[in-house]
Amino acid sequence: MTSHDCVAKLRRLLKLKRVGHGGTLDPAATGVLPVAIGRATRLLQFLRSDKAYKATVRLGVRTATDDLEGETLSAQATPNLTLAAVQAALPQFQGPLQQIPPAYSAVQVEGRRLYSLARAGTPIEVQPRSVEVFQIEVLDWRSGDFPELDLAIACGPGTYIRAIARDLGEVLGVGGTLAALSRTESCGLTLAESLTFADLEAQLQAGTFEAIAPLSVLQHLPSIILSHELARRWCWGQRVFQPLDQHLFQAVESADAPSLAVRIHHEDGRFLGVSQQIQEPEGTLLAPQMVLEPDL
Repeated sequence: MTSHDCVAKLRRLLKLKRVGHGGTLDPAATGVLPVAIGRATRLLQFLRSDKAYKATVRLGVRTATDDLEGETLSAQATPNLTLAAVQAALPQFQGPLQQIPPAYSAVQVEGRRLYSLARAGTPIEVQPRSVEVFQIEVLDWRSGDFPELDLAIACGPGTYIRAIARDLGEVLGVGGTLAALSRTESCGLTLAESLTFADLEAQLQAGTFEAIAPLSVLQHLPSIILSHELARRWCWGQRVFQPLDQHLFQAVESADAPSLAVRIHHEDGRFLGVSQQIQEPEGTLLAPQMVLEPDL
């Protein structure tokens, strides 16, 4: 089931046209797929970009797609490979990396998807991309002719876990491919708080379904509190200027990385939407990007 298939099924279940997802999940993978409905689809661009996975790597095998879905290119029994050797190689896969995406991936080269070029047999040189792996940890090890390794991986956007499996196998000199993948966290949402389709259908039938509140997934953005008058003008779509000495504004510190996007709150605490923050010599201009309450 593709991410697009999930969205199509949700449109039918929820009887809504405006359904979108954040962070495509490979069809062979399971786990978290963040979904927004209604006007909240416009908030997807502002969600956190980090992700976490549980991956199973099979060593001694090389495939065309870097996972078990593709043609096997080679299979070399490696019964003498040890966990100690694997653990010694893993540190080079943590931190900022230059990674070559799998040949069968959605990355575009000269306007065409890599998987389309690969299926057509078109030779193409894929340039490495800068990605970052924040943490990589061994969860389990199963020895044998084709050993398997379970890993927990926390990473930034654009990271291909299939490429990590492939490259780990190459570093060890035996080949490697991804045998299973589950995304345990995406855009600040975890597997534990996710719904299956069966869960969702049961809640819809019982009339108990409630979508996650937008504010709960935007806590990483800095916030600005506006007076009622300025908040009303902002909700009408007007750009609001914040002079350096304006006492009607109060900036609230954010624990996450700085961003041009900021949350806008009414002085009574209500979350009004997301604004672009434009720095000028005299102060800050707040340009509405997504207004949740246009009729304040």
